[in-house]
Amino acid sequence: MANQLNIVDENDQIIGQESRTNIHQQGLLHQEVHVWIFKPNGEILFQKRSMSKDTYPGLLDASAGGHVEQGESYQQAALKELTEETGIEAQESDLKVITKMRRQSFDKITKMTNNTFRAVYAYRFDETKDKLVLEEGKALSLEWWPISTILAIPKEQRPKFIPSMFSDWYIKIFHKIKDLL
Repeated sequence: MANQLNIVDENDQIIGQESRTNIHQQGLLHQEVHVWIFKPNGEILFQKRSMSKDTYPGLLDASAGGHVEQGESYQQAALKELTEETGIEAQESDLKVITKMRRQSFDKITKMTNNTFRAVYAYRFDETKDKLVLEEGKALSLEWWPISTILAIPKEQRPKFIPSMFSDWYIKIFHKIKDLL
Protein backbone atom coordinates (compact mmCIF):
# COMPACT_ATOMS: atom_id res chain seq x y z
CA MET A 1 0.00 0.00 0.00
CA ALA A 2 1.26 3.47 -0.85
CA ASN A 3 2.43 5.73 1.95
CA GLN A 4 -0.70 7.31 3.45
CA LEU A 5 -0.61 10.90 4.69
CA ASN A 6 -3.18 12.96 6.55
CA ILE A 7 -5.38 15.35 4.62
CA VAL A 8 -6.22 18.45 6.68
CA ASP A 9 -8.77 21.25 6.44
CA GLU A 10 -8.12 25.01 6.50
CA ASN A 11 -7.88 24.84 10.32
CA ASP A 12 -5.13 22.18 10.12
CA GLN A 13 -7.50 19.51 11.45
CA ILE A 14 -7.20 15.98 10.05
CA ILE A 15 -10.15 15.09 7.80
CA GLY A 16 -8.88 11.97 6.04
CA GLN A 17 -5.97 10.09 4.55
CA GLU A 18 -4.70 9.64 1.04
CA SER A 19 -1.58 8.41 -0.73
CA ARG A 20 1.31 10.84 -1.10
CA THR A 21 1.02 10.59 -4.90
CA ASN A 22 -2.71 11.39 -4.92
CA ILE A 23 -2.19 14.25 -2.48
CA HIS A 24 0.25 15.93 -4.88
CA GLN A 25 -1.67 15.04 -8.05
CA GLN A 26 -4.92 16.44 -6.61
CA GLY A 27 -3.36 19.32 -4.66
CA LEU A 28 -4.88 18.15 -1.36
CA LEU A 29 -4.02 20.12 1.78
CA HIS A 30 -1.56 18.25 4.01
CA GLN A 31 1.18 18.84 6.60
CA GLU A 32 4.93 19.12 6.17
CA VAL A 33 8.00 20.45 7.92
CA HIS A 34 11.16 22.29 6.95
CA VAL A 35 14.26 22.47 9.11
CA TRP A 36 16.87 25.08 8.25
CA ILE A 37 20.33 24.21 9.52
CA PHE A 38 22.58 27.17 10.16
CA LYS A 39 26.12 27.66 11.43
CA PRO A 40 27.14 30.44 13.84
CA ASN A 41 29.25 31.94 11.03
CA GLY A 42 26.06 32.81 9.11
CA GLU A 43 25.88 29.95 6.63
CA ILE A 44 22.66 28.09 5.83
CA LEU A 45 22.57 24.51 4.57
CA PHE A 46 20.58 23.75 1.42
CA GLN A 47 19.73 20.28 0.17
CA LYS A 48 19.83 19.64 -3.57
CA ARG A 49 16.74 17.59 -4.32
CA SER A 50 17.08 14.18 -5.97
CA MET A 51 16.20 13.94 -9.65
CA SER A 52 13.54 11.37 -8.65
CA LYS A 53 11.55 13.88 -6.52
CA ASP A 54 8.01 14.46 -7.79
CA THR A 55 8.33 18.23 -7.37
CA TYR A 56 11.31 20.47 -8.21
CA PRO A 57 13.84 17.69 -8.93
CA GLY A 58 17.49 18.76 -8.90
CA LEU A 59 16.88 22.14 -7.23
CA LEU A 60 18.15 23.50 -3.91
CA ASP A 61 15.62 23.48 -1.07
CA ALA A 62 15.46 23.52 2.73
CA SER A 63 18.18 21.71 4.71
CA ALA A 64 15.73 18.96 5.66
CA GLY A 65 12.05 18.55 5.17
CA GLY A 66 9.24 16.19 4.58
CA HIS A 67 5.70 15.20 5.30
CA VAL A 68 4.14 14.83 8.73
CA GLU A 69 3.06 11.21 8.75
CA GLN A 70 0.06 9.73 10.50
CA GLY A 71 0.48 9.83 14.28
CA GLU A 72 3.33 12.37 14.19
CA SER A 73 3.46 15.91 15.48
CA TYR A 74 5.22 18.63 13.49
CA GLN A 75 8.19 18.48 15.88
CA GLN A 76 8.46 14.70 15.70
CA ALA A 77 8.44 14.89 11.90
CA ALA A 78 11.10 17.64 11.96
CA LEU A 79 13.41 15.57 14.18
CA LYS A 80 12.88 12.46 12.04
CA GLU A 81 13.63 14.33 8.80
CA LEU A 82 16.67 16.01 10.33
CA THR A 83 18.12 12.60 11.24
CA GLU A 84 17.17 10.87 7.98
CA GLU A 85 18.37 13.61 5.65
CA THR A 86 21.49 14.89 7.44
CA GLY A 87 22.40 12.37 10.16
CA ILE A 88 21.84 14.97 12.90
CA GLU A 89 20.37 13.51 16.11
CA ALA A 90 18.62 16.40 17.85
CA GLN A 91 16.15 16.94 20.69
CA GLU A 92 12.93 18.98 20.50
CA SER A 93 14.63 21.67 22.61
CA ASP A 94 17.28 22.04 19.86
CA LEU A 95 14.67 23.17 17.34
CA LYS A 96 13.81 26.86 17.18
CA VAL A 97 10.30 27.52 15.88
CA ILE A 98 10.45 30.01 13.03
CA THR A 99 6.87 29.99 11.75
CA LYS A 100 3.93 27.92 10.60
CA MET A 101 2.55 28.88 7.25
CA ARG A 102 -0.03 27.92 4.69
CA ARG A 103 1.65 27.45 1.29
CA GLN A 104 0.68 26.22 -2.14
CA SER A 105 2.98 25.81 -5.12
CA PHE A 106 2.60 24.26 -8.55
CA ASP A 107 5.52 22.62 -10.36
CA LYS A 108 5.11 23.41 -14.07
CA ILE A 109 7.46 20.60 -15.06
CA THR A 110 5.90 17.72 -13.12
CA LYS A 111 2.37 19.21 -12.97
CA MET A 112 2.23 18.46 -9.23
CA THR A 113 0.77 20.75 -6.58
CA ASN A 114 2.19 20.99 -3.07
CA ASN A 115 -0.61 22.39 -0.88
CA THR A 116 0.48 22.47 2.76
CA PHE A 117 0.55 23.70 6.27
CA ARG A 118 4.28 23.89 6.86
CA ALA A 119 5.97 24.20 10.24
CA VAL A 120 9.42 25.77 9.85
CA TYR A 121 12.25 25.26 12.33
CA ALA A 122 15.87 26.33 12.62
CA TYR A 123 18.66 24.19 14.04
CA ARG A 124 22.06 25.56 15.05
CA PHE A 125 24.84 23.28 13.82
CA ASP A 126 28.06 23.60 15.83
CA GLU A 127 29.84 20.56 14.42
CA THR A 128 32.22 20.26 11.49
CA LYS A 129 30.63 19.81 8.08
CA ASP A 130 31.99 16.26 7.79
CA LYS A 131 29.52 15.22 10.54
CA LEU A 132 26.64 15.57 8.06
CA VAL A 133 25.41 12.45 6.29
CA LEU A 134 23.60 12.77 2.97
CA GLU A 135 20.53 10.56 2.64
CA GLU A 136 21.39 8.36 -0.33
CA GLY A 137 18.87 8.36 -3.13
CA LYS A 138 16.88 11.25 -1.63
CA ALA A 139 19.25 14.16 -2.24
CA LEU A 140 22.12 14.90 -4.60
CA SER A 141 24.19 17.10 -2.28
CA LEU A 142 24.25 19.44 0.70
CA GLU A 143 25.48 22.98 0.07
CA TRP A 144 26.37 25.76 2.52
CA TRP A 145 25.49 29.31 1.45
CA PRO A 146 26.13 32.51 3.44
CA ILE A 147 22.86 34.14 4.53
CA SER A 148 24.23 37.46 3.22
CA THR A 149 24.61 35.90 -0.25
CA ILE A 150 21.10 34.42 -0.16
CA LEU A 151 19.58 37.76 0.85
CA ALA A 152 21.29 39.50 -2.10
CA ILE A 153 21.47 36.66 -4.60
CA PRO A 154 21.96 37.61 -8.24
CA LYS A 155 19.10 36.68 -10.57
CA GLU A 156 21.35 34.39 -12.62
CA GLN A 157 21.88 32.11 -9.58
CA ARG A 158 18.18 31.87 -8.65
CA PRO A 159 17.34 29.02 -11.07
CA LYS A 160 19.48 26.70 -8.88
CA PHE A 161 16.80 26.94 -6.16
CA ILE A 162 13.14 25.98 -5.93
CA PRO A 163 11.14 28.81 -7.54
CA SER A 164 9.65 30.19 -4.30
CA MET A 165 13.01 30.39 -2.48
CA PHE A 166 13.27 34.16 -2.87
CA SER A 167 9.64 34.98 -2.12
CA ASP A 168 8.86 37.35 0.74
CA TRP A 169 7.99 34.55 3.14
CA TYR A 170 11.31 32.75 2.61
CA ILE A 171 13.21 36.03 2.95
CA LYS A 172 11.46 36.54 6.31
CA ILE A 173 12.62 33.05 7.37
CA PHE A 174 16.21 33.88 6.42
CA HIS A 175 16.05 37.13 8.40
CA LYS A 176 14.71 35.24 11.43
CA ILE A 177 17.58 32.77 11.17
CA LYS A 178 20.03 35.67 10.85
CA ASP A 179 18.58 37.05 14.11
CA LEU A 180 19.49 33.73 15.82
CA LEU A 181 23.21 34.15 15.03
